[in-house]
Amino acid sequence: MLIKTNFKPAWWLKNAHLQTFYPAFLRTFPTLITLRRERLITPDDDFIDVDFCGEGDVPLIILLHGLTGSSQSGYIKGLQIELLAQGFRSAAINFRGCSGEYNQSARCYHSGETEDIHFLYQTLRQREPDTAFAAVGFSLGGNVLLKWLGEQGNKLSLFAAIAVSVPLVLSSCATKLDNGLSKIYRANLLRELKHYVSAKQQYLEKLGKIQEAKKIKELGDLSDINSFWQYDDRVVARLHGFKNVQDYYQRSSSRQFLKSIAVPTLLIQAIDDPFMPADVLPDSAELSSSVDLEITQGGGHVGFIAGTIPFKPDYWLEQRIPEFLKQRT
Repeated sequence: MLIKTNFKPAWWLKNAHLQTFYPAFLRTFPTLITLRRERLITPDDDFIDVDFCGEGDVPLIILLHGLTGSSQSGYIKGLQIELLAQGFRSAAINFRGCSGEYNQSARCYHSGETEDIHFLYQTLRQREPDTAFAAVGFSLGGNVLLKWLGEQGNKLSLFAAIAVSVPLVLSSCATKLDNGLSKIYRANLLRELKHYVSAKQQYLEKLGKIQEAKKIKELGDLSDINSFWQYDDRVVARLHGFKNVQDYYQRSSSRQFLKSIAVPTLLIQAIDDPFMPADVLPDSAELSSSVDLEITQGGGHVGFIAGTIPFKPDYWLEQRIPEFLKQRT
C-alpha cells in the first residue's frame, strides 16, 4: 500500500546530495552506548561479527548496513542509540569482512546474499524463542532484507521489517551511478572496493589460505574498472557463482520479491535518491498486502534530514523507524 509521508527536508539541506553527504561526513555522536560484540562461526567455517546493544526482556531489532559500511556507520549507530532510548535491544550485523577484520574466504557479501542474515536470525531465534524480533536494512542491507523476507514468506517470526533507500533494481541503479554527479559516489565506492579486494588477497596469503587467495588473484588486474557493471561482472559474479553481471542483477534485485513478503514491512524511498532512478520504485500492484511504501520528495540516499535550524539536524529516520516498530509490537 502507498502511504503518505510527513517528512519535510531541512530547508538548508534541500539538495539530494547535501542530504546524502551531511550525515555521512558531518554527523557527530555526543551520546555513547555500550556494545557487546559476538563472533558467530558460519556453517562454512567463516565468521560474522555482530554488535549487540541493550539488555532485558524487550524486543530485539536486527540491523543491516549498506555497501562498504559496517555497524559503525552513522545511520546504524544513530538508530542503535534511539532504539535503546525507546526500549528496544538491537543486533547490528557486520557483513563478512566489514567488522574491521577480513573474513577467511574469497567470498564476501553482495546485494543478494541472504544466507548470513538467515543464519543470524536462526541463531538468535534458537536462543530466544519467545522474543519479539524485527529487522531494519539500509541500502544494500535493505535489498538483502527484502529479498530474504520474500524468499522466506510466512516462515519467519518477525513482527515488523523496515527497508530504507533500497536499490530495488540493481541494473538500473548501476547505470544511474554512471551518470552526472552520481559518478562521485561510484568513484568513491569502487576505490574502496578495489582496495579491499587487493588487501584481502594479501591477507589470505599471509593466513595460508592459498586456494582462497588464488580465487581473488585469478580475477586479474582491477585497476581499469570504472563502473559497477564492470566490477560486479569481474568480481561479484565470479566470486559468488553467478553466470555474469546480468545473472547477478536479475537474481538479486529485491523488487521482484515484494509480492511474496508476509512480514509487516515499511519501505522508505526518496524520489531524489542519487543512487537510483525514480523508475525503480514499484507500483502498488507489485506490493503484497503486508508491504507499505512511503515515498518522500526529498531525502537523498539514507539522509532524510529535517529541522529548521542550520547545523541542528533532525534525523527523521530515527523517529519514523521506532514509530513503525511500536505500532506493531
